Amino acid sequence: MQRPPINLTPNPRVPHTTLHTCDNGTRLYTLHNSKQGVVRVSFIFRAGTSWQSVPFSASATINTLSEGTERFSSLEIAERLDFVGSYFDANIDRDWAVLTYCSLSKFAAETFEIAEQVVLHPTFPEREVGVYCAKRKEQLIVQRSKPDHLSRELFGQSIFGADHPYGITSPAEAYDRLTREDIALFYSTHYTAENCFAVLCGDITEEHIAHTKAILEQLPHGVIDKRTIPAPASTPRAELKVDGAVQSCLKIGRPLFPRTHPDFVPMQIISTALGGYFGSRLMQNLRERHGYTYGAYAAMINLDQSGYFVMSADVASEYTEAAIGEMLHEVERFCSEPMGDNELQMVRNIIFGDVMRIFDGPFGVADVTIENIQNSTDNSYTERFLQQVATCTAEQLQQVAAKYLQKDLLTITTVGE
Repeated sequence: MQRPPINLTPNPRVPHTTLHTCDNGTRLYTLHNSKQGVVRVSFIFRAGTSWQSVPFSASATINTLSEGTERFSSLEIAERLDFVGSYFDANIDRDWAVLTYCSLSKFAAETFEIAEQVVLHPTFPEREVGVYCAKRKEQLIVQRSKPDHLSRELFGQSIFGADHPYGITSPAEAYDRLTREDIALFYSTHYTAENCFAVLCGDITEEHIAHTKAILEQLPHGVIDKRTIPAPASTPRAELKVDGAVQSCLKIGRPLFPRTHPDFVPMQIISTALGGYFGSRLMQNLRERHGYTYGAYAAMINLDQSGYFVMSADVASEYTEAAIGEMLHEVERFCSEPMGDNELQMVRNIIFGDVMRIFDGPFGVADVTIENIQNSTDNSYTERFLQQVATCTAEQLQQVAAKYLQKDLLTITTVGE
């Protein structure tokens, strides 16, 4: 049996959005796809955790928006959405907070009614805020008993600095001091017309567009959030002892740059080759050759004004230093040897396949659209990204690796026994 040929499309057709500018300047981007009969709307606010001055106020805001509004209680919101088979999701990262509603297109009006109340008229009831804070405090205490969570926090502190907006962490006890007034102030400051855009996708009609614009146009004006992120203050090596841990959580990496940097795509290819798929270099070395771990990965993480490269693996405690040595060996090999043609083509196939899989459906396209807009570009970026992946040479990748991944530029963190 002969394997079918792999056909890469050098110039894929990425769906483009239609921009609707509201009277107050808020932007609405629409993507029409009538195949599934569903509608999804996402409200994206520049209100991530790096914008907060009071610990946990940003995440508490996005997560308590639906705990009560001027018209509905949290129970009524849940029951009304459940009755029409709709759902909502709240997500937050260091830079952005995203509130998403999804429903069948024929029940979009009922869903938009709830979305309007949650986005524009939350009341942050005292009792609900108290329950939320108590619950999240206990969850955080449990999470911080696990090495993998501690490893993520330690790595962020080590590559950016303990007081850096992208590296700072707060004690769980800070939830005891978080008040309803802190949440309401963060909401009024950051959930404004200047700090918001929305993406509407699926089987949308002019009525859906009008309803979404009506919500956005009620957002109050505020100050445009601007800031200058301080330079990272990295630590070469950091360790955290966890008594009784049978594994060490290893992370090696460094702060780099956002997705708009000209070297981001080559670094994306490098990270994929190192640990972005099952047959990657780290997997072949740490898992297949040495048996140190079940899995290892590498990635480029994109942030608003920064970004970072990270390799990660969980290994048995007795193999900690040996595994670190092998991870550094794979990086050094990338800096000193160009990739072979077969490996480079495999990595290209992996990246192309991942992008094409994301675009298989309107919601995936919407997610890519949101990320592109967050990076001050549009969906033509994805086309340029794939073109650069297809044309980047092994020599260029070696030069970029040698520029950014020298051993003395990397931070190593270890959490475990």
